[in-house]
Amino acid sequence: MVLYILNDNKEPVPCDVYLWAAWRIENEGSMRVARTELGSDTVVSTVFLGVNHNYFGKGPPILFETMVFVDGEAEDKHTRCYATWAESEVGHMETVESFTTHAR
Repeated sequence: MVLYILNDNKEPVPCDVYLWAAWRIENEGSMRVARTELGSDTVVSTVFLGVNHNYFGKGPPILFETMVFVDGEAEDKHTRCYATWAESEVGHMETVESFTTHAR
C-alpha cells in the first residue's frame, strides 16, 4: 500500500507510514478540501484521503473523495473520487450544484 501526504502546493507525495502518520497528526486541517452545509441536515464534504483508493492500479492514484451526508448518514450514490486537489475542488462544487438542483 502506498501512502501520500500533500506538499506545500497541495500535490500528493508518496511516503512511508511513519511520515504519513506524523503528517496527518500535524496537518489535520489540511486534509479537508471543502465542506458545504446544505440546510440543517445535509453536508457535502471533500477530503484528502492519503491512501490510494485505486485498487486496480490502472491510472493515477485516487486520493481525494467527496461524500454527501444526510442526517449524519452517507449517501453513497453521491460519492465521487479524484486524483488531484484541483479535480476534487471542481468535483465538490459539481456535487453541491447537482445535489441542490435535483431531488434526493
